[in-house]
Amino acid sequence: MEESFKTEIISPEKIIFSDNNNMTTIPSYEGDMSILKNHIPVITFLKPGIIKVNKDKENTEEFFVKDGTVEFFNNILIVLSSSAVNLKDLSKESIESLNKEAKDGLTKQDLTDHDRYVLNQQLDVLKEIRV
Repeated sequence: MEESFKTEIISPEKIIFSDNNNMTTIPSYEGDMSILKNHIPVITFLKPGIIKVNKDKENTEEFFVKDGTVEFFNNILIVLSSSAVNLKDLSKESIESLNKEAKDGLTKQDLTDHDRYVLNQQLDVLKEIRV
């Protein structure tokens, strides 16, 4: 029996990823969430993190994301994000730029607790990315 489902990662400009896969793990505010075929319907928001798309046991694609929304329904996972980037496309310079952007954001005076949490989460995730 086929255990795959469709995952699409979409930005306003283009479709970043569209393919069948066995499992996708997303960084939601509720915690990392793994989606398998026939998962219950879900709508949630993304926090900064890594989306892991397992096409099969040996092929995995990973995407850095700062934010976005996710919907899973009828075995189709849709991720909408203006910040999703395939880790293969990230350079050391782009990671440093994202780090600087987050650190600069933390110096702002009118920062809410939520904004501070998101920026710190982004910094933590960026530390783990190896290029």
